[in-house]
Amino acid sequence: MTRFESLLQEKAVRAGVAVFTVVTAAVVALQLGSGSGSASGIAFIDHALATIAERPAEPETEAGWDIANLDHRRVDMWIDIFTTRPKVRERFALWLERKQKYEPMISAKLADRGMPQDLIYLAMIESGFNPKAYSRAKAGGLWQFIAETGQRYGLTVNRRVDERNRPDKATDAALAYLTDLHERFGSWYLAAAAYNTGENRVGRIMREVTGKERGTDADYYRISSRLPRETRDYVPMMIAAARISKDPAKYGFGPDSEPRQSAAEVAQGPALAE
Repeated sequence: MTRFESLLQEKAVRAGVAVFTVVTAAVVALQLGSGSGSASGIAFIDHALATIAERPAEPETEAGWDIANLDHRRVDMWIDIFTTRPKVRERFALWLERKQKYEPMISAKLADRGMPQDLIYLAMIESGFNPKAYSRAKAGGLWQFIAETGQRYGLTVNRRVDERNRPDKATDAALAYLTDLHERFGSWYLAAAAYNTGENRVGRIMREVTGKERGTDADYYRISSRLPRETRDYVPMMIAAARISKDPAKYGFGPDSEPRQSAAEVAQGPALAE
């Protein structure tokens, strides 16, 4: 192995870039007449690798998902809450029933915009697919808009008319808002966080922690400790809801299902489930 090849291999491992990309950069360098061991050839590769390494990582997706399904202890915690606490489990079962009613409409609108289908689970954790849901923070509808944001995205909200409670119109507004958030932050996790707590707060925290607003899904967990408590759990809840909804039988949901027991309930008895 030449000095050039050895250095190239070492830098490829450190940068964590694809072998194909590195080989392509090397071929370009050689075609430019740099020579297999020349200083200019090595300098070219240095520049190429540095440029690639600075690019934001692409979100990780897997079969059956079109947003990143990142593992995290808070995702596991919410799966446990949704599946083992009787009252919460009963509520989640109702969400699954309602999902069947609204999924065709939401799915079609997501497809029309070329957006991830998995964003339906944001509506699930926002309202449980209840178009008349109204929160203590005065957010309303399937997507839980506050009046000002709903009006900003074209919804009529006044004493006589509240289009936040119109599932079709509210979905159009929510998807437009999420599109703008994704364009600003470059990540669906960060867009979801901004949807929950406000884009300016997420933007400020991202600048303070990472030096820029745009980032990756992993950056959500990097800034999580700086977010309000509700927002720290927002994406984990969404991913937990998605995992259960994609395979409800695995988690004991269905007509003949039996409630699951958490590790604590198994160890200490049924009193904890009351």
